[in-house]
Parts: sequence; C-alpha cells; structure tokens
Amino acid sequence: MGIISRSSGGRKPSEIMRFFVTTFIGIVFGFFIGVSVPTLSITKLNLPSGLLPSIDLSYIEDRYTGRQAWTFMNNGNKRSSSQFEALNDTSKIWVPSNPRGAERLPPGIVEAESDFYLRRLWGKPSEDLTSKPNYLVTFTVGYEQKNNIDAAVKKFSGNFTVLLFHYDGRTTEWDEFEWSKRAIHVSVRKQTKWWYAKRFLHPDIVAPYDYIFIWDEDLGVEHFDAEEYLKLVRKHGLEISQPGLEPNKGLTWQMTKRRGDREVHKVTEEKPGWCSDPHLPPCAAFVEIMAPVFSRDAWRCVWHMIQNDLVHGWGLDFALRRCVEPAHEKIGVVDSPWIVHQGLPSLGNQGESQTGKAPWQGVRERCRKEWTMFQTRLANAEDAYYKSIGIDTSNSTAH
Repeated sequence: MGIISRSSGGRKPSEIMRFFVTTFIGIVFGFFIGVSVPTLSITKLNLPSGLLPSIDLSYIEDRYTGRQAWTFMNNGNKRSSSQFEALNDTSKIWVPSNPRGAERLPPGIVEAESDFYLRRLWGKPSEDLTSKPNYLVTFTVGYEQKNNIDAAVKKFSGNFTVLLFHYDGRTTEWDEFEWSKRAIHVSVRKQTKWWYAKRFLHPDIVAPYDYIFIWDEDLGVEHFDAEEYLKLVRKHGLEISQPGLEPNKGLTWQMTKRRGDREVHKVTEEKPGWCSDPHLPPCAAFVEIMAPVFSRDAWRCVWHMIQNDLVHGWGLDFALRRCVEPAHEKIGVVDSPWIVHQGLPSLGNQGESQTGKAPWQGVRERCRKEWTMFQTRLANAEDAYYKSIGIDTSNSTAH
C-alpha cells in the first residue's frame, strides 16, 4: 500500500486531469459508436456454405441474442414492443377459411393440395420438374400380368403419371421395363383397386390432374389411344367415361358395348324391365368400374362415396350418376378408341379357399354381398336426409 501511495503522490495534477478527460472522451465515443452501428447478425455474414453445414444459424441467433436485443432492434426500426409481442404470439392467428386443422397457420404458408410429381434430393426445388403431366393413370396389378400392363402403359404418353398398385407384393421385378423406373409403385398385399383408390387417390392429392384413369389389369389396348380418347371426352363434355368394349368378349351390359358407327354414345336399350327410366342406369348415366375415367371435379365427389370397408366397388357404377348433373349427358362411353375386357381372374385368385370352394368363388360371393350392402346404405342415407328436411319418401320408388 505504501508503494502505491508514494507513486500516486508523485504524479502531477495536470497528468491526472489528462487521464480523466481521455477516459471520459473514450466512453462517450464508444457509446455513440454502439448506438449508430446496428446489431451484427451472423446470419447476414457472407460465410462459405460448407463452413457450418449442420448448424441452423437463425436458431442460434434467436436463442442467444434474447428478446431484449430483438426489442431494441425493433425500436430502432420504429416498431413498438407491443407489435413485436403480437407477431410472436401465434394464438393471434385464426383463419376459419383455411382447411380444417390449419386455422392457426397464416394462409400464405398453407399447402392444401399435393401431387405425385417426383422430386430430386439435390439442387434447387424450383428446377426439379422439367414437365408436369396433366393426367394420371393407375393400374392395380399382379406380376403375372406384366406383359399386359407393359402394353397398356405404352398407350399413354409422357403427359401421364403412371401409378401401379401391387396386390401381390412384387415390385422390384417390374424394373425390367424402362417406364417402371419412372412410375410410382404402391404395394399392399391382397387389396383391391377401390381399397387403394380410397387411401391413395384423395382429391387433394390428384388435384393437378385433369383426368384420372382407374383401370383393371386385364384390358386389351390394341385399339386404344389415350390422347385421342381425351379429345373425344372433351368434345362431348364427358365428366365420367370409359372406352367401349369389344362386343364379343367380356361384355355384361349393353351400355358399354362398342358402337362402330359413332364416336360416343350415352344411352342404350337393355332387356325389358331393366330400366325404370331411360335416363337412369343401366340404360344411361352408366359406365362400369373396370376402366372408368373421371374428371378432376367428378372424382372429388366419387372419392367421398367410396366406402372404407366395401373394397370391390360393386354397385358403385350405378351410383356414379349422383356426382354429375345432368348425368345422362355427362356420363358416356367412347366408341373409338376402344378396349377388350380379357376377363383374367388374377385378383380373384388372391382369395382363400373355404368350405371346399375355389379362392375366386369366395371373392365373387363377397362382391355380390358388397353390392347389396352398398345399395342398402345408399338408400338409407337418402331416406335419412329427406326425413331430416321434412320430406316423406315412404311412398316413393325412385332413389
């Protein structure tokens, strides 16, 4: 202590004064420099992209600068702390017009629809897609029908996304076909086309496509051309359609039989007593479920009508008319180009043999049961609706 006292006592008053003045000027100068220079943001630094490859810089900045620093910056930009609090409080966002469940999101970030367009794992997202197909074609397939499907897929141009639903679990073998490497493959064993459609073809997923083909695997396409088909669909205003069937093979209904003297037909004559009204199925407003083609809008309605537990789709073809108006004008059969129903029971053989019956017999019995169940559900749903609005349908025979 004595040494310090002696040293201090040895200084001249002018040196002490100069020390205090210099220190004061330094403090004032440093203060003004700190106020005038904005807070340094490490996210603004022009660092090499590979320097910190696994670090989220914005998260670090948010985490460690603290709310006071943000408030200070916001005040400097003439934004009040109350405005900052409002922006930071996500409970302030509630947009009823957003899709259900997304009401708390700002509308600008909401993606209500998706697609089947394939994306790269690298590069800029904006450069991923060199083209966006306008149409979707799906086949529910087993590997035994690979050659049939190969021929069918080749009838569809690059303007189609190809989606295969595999009911036998075999997918990698299809890579012998070049087109298969660009197709989308979904594999679930022993499931039907309509089971897949309900679960993987939601209207918000297939929304980019103008038309959706949902086809069986046993269709001969020698006389079919997809682009020509869609030209006729547009020309005749069809929302739900199918190609005409070769008359001499695999034909169940007169409506779907190919006419050789026209482009499209929308009505037919059936057996006496089969049609209560010439504008109702199976004489009009009718296509089968083996090779239907839906417009985007029609499919949005049909998807909602598909039942979760009724997987064969029997009876659905008689109800499609409820999804377009007027149905007898917007549902029809395209006669040229046309297809052949080969009637190959591949999916039926995926069933199990019970009580001595062949697997396909059990599948066919369930198909018939589902048809009856669907008709009953539809009739009961309509009756319940009309009753709820005060209309008595007990004496009505039309549904």
